[in-house]
Amino acid sequence: MSSAAEDKILESELLANLKGKSGYLPCQLIEMALREGIIHSQVPIEASQVQPVSLDLRLGTKAYRIQCSFLPENESVETKLKEVTLYDFEIANGGILEKNAIYLIPLMEELNLPPAFYGLANPKSSTGRLDMFTRVIVDEGHRFDEIPRGYRGKLYLEVIPRSFPVKVKTGLSLNQLRLAHVKLDTLGKQGLEAKYKKNPILFDKSGFVIPYDQVKVEGGVYVGVDVSGDQPDSIVAYKAKTNSSVIDLSKIRHYKADDFWEPIYRPKKNRLILEPESFYIMMSKEKICIWPDWLAEMVAYEPNSGELRTHYAGFFDSGFGWNGTDELMNQGTRAVMEVRPHDVPFMVEHGQTFCRLKFDKVVERPEKVYGLALNSNYHSQGLALSKYFDPDH
Repeated sequence: MSSAAEDKILESELLANLKGKSGYLPCQLIEMALREGIIHSQVPIEASQVQPVSLDLRLGTKAYRIQCSFLPENESVETKLKEVTLYDFEIANGGILEKNAIYLIPLMEELNLPPAFYGLANPKSSTGRLDMFTRVIVDEGHRFDEIPRGYRGKLYLEVIPRSFPVKVKTGLSLNQLRLAHVKLDTLGKQGLEAKYKKNPILFDKSGFVIPYDQVKVEGGVYVGVDVSGDQPDSIVAYKAKTNSSVIDLSKIRHYKADDFWEPIYRPKKNRLILEPESFYIMMSKEKICIWPDWLAEMVAYEPNSGELRTHYAGFFDSGFGWNGTDELMNQGTRAVMEVRPHDVPFMVEHGQTFCRLKFDKVVERPEKVYGLALNSNYHSQGLALSKYFDPDH
């Protein structure tokens, strides 16, 4: 590192603010990182990209159709890309990504991380709910969606549409980045118990706290699935249709759900049999409240036998499901889960364990939190499809 770069780090207002602190950066510190060039782009980064504890990343101008997924390990992404590219095409004015094809798209944002910083990436909720598999890779990276400490360079997004062909365009955001400082302060069982009893995380459908001793806790908080609904004729799941047309990701609340999704109504015995390799949108039995001083990641739950994969986009911003008060009544929002069974039909019953919430600390409380003030798409969701579908049709 040059002496000029070292001097800049020494003068960093961000590092001064973080002295002695660890955890994820909230929005006000992400904005500071932008001002200091820790995150930068040739195309100015917009204020709307900054979320409570994450930054939306934008697609660049070109997409590469590649023959296989890869991790660069000890090489640059560009070097590996030359070996696996089938063709490339411009997406400045839009481009089609076909079902089950693999694409790599350089992102607009680049990183110049100080040594104490690293990053983690997740698909956005709207991306996961379209059954789009996305993950970030970086030069010399050996794990998906992980940006190593002190990384300096470009970011690339692997995109695999699974259920629907999609039209993408330069500047659209399919995923988001979180920056962490030093060692993450993940809640252990004792810390989680103390936090839960002070700020409960799970609520029943009537808005009452679910007591800690009734919660399954192991490396986080486990959440069940709802296949009962609130009414006898409730829709409890949506199943993706296989013969759908292209979805243009620049069109919000545009498409009729019935053209792309088959609704599944409450079954008589409170159980569903899911078909192998079909994609479902389902909902948690419990309501979830992420209080503003923490964030949560919904970790993919796979039974040891491997028949089921749940959740592709599992990151919950600070304030998800929080009603803005310290009251313990009427908190929480249902979590929507993306589900794909593998190999054999898989039966799920009402309340069955379906995913795990892992909690991490934010360095300090975000100045803005997920919810109505940010016009968040899924703040008060029930069983909500992706934002590209018109909820009234």
